Amino acid sequence: MGEVIRFVSKSERERARLIAEARAIYDSIFPPADPASEGQGKPTAGRTFVSRDGGNLS
Repeated sequence: MGEVIRFVSKSERERARLIAEARAIYDSIFPPADPASEGQGKPTAGRTFVSRDGGNLS
């Protein structure tokens, strides 16, 4: 009880899916320079970090 359920519109889900797909394509064409440092919380130079919720803080 007390769990908050957030409504996510169909367009927002589609946007997140397209961003993830584009990121995967980009990474397949331009692999990261150092795979060991990937995912340490630092955005790669030239890329903007977009969280799965689109940056919403609510």
